[in-house]
Amino acid sequence: MNVRSASDVENTNTIRDVILSITPDDACIETVVPGLRFIRSDNPTEPVSYILAPNICMLGQGCKRAFIGDETFLYDQYKMLVSAVHLPVMSQIIDVEPSTPYAGLTLELDLNLLTELIAHESLPKQKLWPAPKPMAVTGISTAVLDAMARLVRLTQAPDHVDILAPLIKKELYFYLLIGEQGPYLRQVVTEGSHSHRVAKIVNRIKDNFAKAFTIDELIKDTGMSMSTFHQHFKALTSMTPVQFQKNLRLNEARKLMITDHFDAQNAAFHVGYESPSQFSREYSRQFGLSPMKDIKRIRNSAL
Repeated sequence: MNVRSASDVENTNTIRDVILSITPDDACIETVVPGLRFIRSDNPTEPVSYILAPNICMLGQGCKRAFIGDETFLYDQYKMLVSAVHLPVMSQIIDVEPSTPYAGLTLELDLNLLTELIAHESLPKQKLWPAPKPMAVTGISTAVLDAMARLVRLTQAPDHVDILAPLIKKELYFYLLIGEQGPYLRQVVTEGSHSHRVAKIVNRIKDNFAKAFTIDELIKDTGMSMSTFHQHFKALTSMTPVQFQKNLRLNEARKLMITDHFDAQNAAFHVGYESPSQFSREYSRQFGLSPMKDIKRIRNSAL
């Protein structure tokens, strides 16, 4: 049973009420606070595949599942999800209905600011987690919840955003780094750690997903042995480098077909596939339908 203080309940209700007051039904919106997005859904959703950027994900109401590899991460208004690397994930909104809609937010993490705070001599020391993880689901401290509620309230005072948002974010990051999720964040952004070196490779693949690479090239840049590299890459992403690149390609191809009206063949070539038939096979395995049927289903569901 989750027991919360009166102030925690009030802050959670504030987050919920602000999100629901300005977010249309079944929509995701950018707010006036840089990096802060609101999501509302009046009904449960099917699993959706996308690339999750480094983010804090918190809910004012509802429940959500995130899947990566064979791992499942479940969170609600009592738990938060933190990701410090770009990851191809699937997620699903559950246990909501029109009378109690899902009200969620994501706040993009500034990894440079996290690094700056970690280097500050006054920051309390913590041990890194002994093994890397792709994401972390942790409890929400009173301090983190209070800072997030104040950041959310800023969306209703746009004239104050430029001055106050950076200050509140810095305070929020401080409480994240000294809290339950601190070891996870420090593990990924601390210069020289295995996770930090692998995170750089993750970003390299993300930024060049259409280009071919060899494992030897990646390993050389990390200074790790082959076994250590594979162990830490799989631990941090739940995938091999090849699987990670394939997920990035397929998600980007799907986006091109939905938003830019690419046909399947052109989308395949654009993301780095040389064989349209191979693209179609791998797309069907990833999303459960052929490219044409999947995009038709998505467009019909939006009508």
